[in-house]
Amino acid sequence: MRDLHAIDSRLLNELKSCRAKEYDFLPREAGLRMMESAPTEVTHRDARAGSAVRAGSRDLMQEVVYFQNHSGVSAKCRDARVEELWGLTSFFGYRTQTFVQAVNLLDRFLTIMKVQPKHLPCIGVGCLHIAAKMVEEENDVSPTHELIRISQSKFTVSDLCRMEKIISEKLSVAPEAVTALTFLRLYYPTFTFLSAGREEIPSIGRLEAQLKACLCRLVFSKAKPSVLALSLIAQELEALQFTALSEIVQQFQRHLKISDGELLHWKELVAKCMTEYCSSECNKPDNKKLVWIVSRRTAQNLQANHFSVPGLPTIPEAIWDESESEDSCEDMSCGEDSPCGSPGSDGEGAFFLSTFLHRKK
Repeated sequence: MRDLHAIDSRLLNELKSCRAKEYDFLPREAGLRMMESAPTEVTHRDARAGSAVRAGSRDLMQEVVYFQNHSGVSAKCRDARVEELWGLTSFFGYRTQTFVQAVNLLDRFLTIMKVQPKHLPCIGVGCLHIAAKMVEEENDVSPTHELIRISQSKFTVSDLCRMEKIISEKLSVAPEAVTALTFLRLYYPTFTFLSAGREEIPSIGRLEAQLKACLCRLVFSKAKPSVLALSLIAQELEALQFTALSEIVQQFQRHLKISDGELLHWKELVAKCMTEYCSSECNKPDNKKLVWIVSRRTAQNLQANHFSVPGLPTIPEAIWDESESEDSCEDMSCGEDSPCGSPGSDGEGAFFLSTFLHRKK
């Protein structure tokens, strides 16, 4: 096998350049540790402190202040929010890069700001909308009100706009942010070129799906993007027993100065994540169906209307008159003054997504 430097020196230069930039887009380790240590549910002590506020007790006011300042977003809440972002990404047909960029913005924001859990939905949707406007074509970006409605959030359009402004001001929002997807797409062509059809390597789509699954776990936010991407490829090649291509992994390690211990650590975590993700018990975010939460009265009305659909009258058959064909066509047309409106107006009401209907065409 030829040396990697002899194959494409420009690729190595680009990898080293991205390697130097990746530190600028990493979440703060201190913030990640705080999320890991944050409680996932309200404890008895939290409830006692909350009661002190309602009762006006001064004895526990110091304790109340402590919990207000330290009860941030937990790792479990963060992971659940990222899974919802994955579902929204799949629903609106956004690219993988949009999802990865949104998760990067979310993690970086959560690790530098004190965030209350109740604000997390607005922050998550805001990060996704910012990422979509940077990555997607303008016509493919979902309108703000539709994004809020499909995400079933309670905040308003103005709330989301304010949150996006805060996120953009606090972070270095740039389309060229270096992520694990950046390195994955730089590594992959080398493996396809050197395999030369001798071995069927995993598709880039499969590797990107595995990356998205990993990003749904906070622990992978600690990994350097260059190491995480190489760990994904190395773990997949090892599972498929492609020993020849494993030499390429070692060459990438040497040029990017990735130690064996570091690669092994993240490769084992990736393998564990993939085992959990591929299990039948895992509810995959990209396969989740939209669930609408309605009141009991609304549910009863919907059920009653479902079984009380009136029968349509039979359309009488008429003899076709060629002399009236031109007039008939004119009568069937829908002009601007016609009460029937434009074609398809019945299907483009508030219930249907205009962007979704546009893509279906």
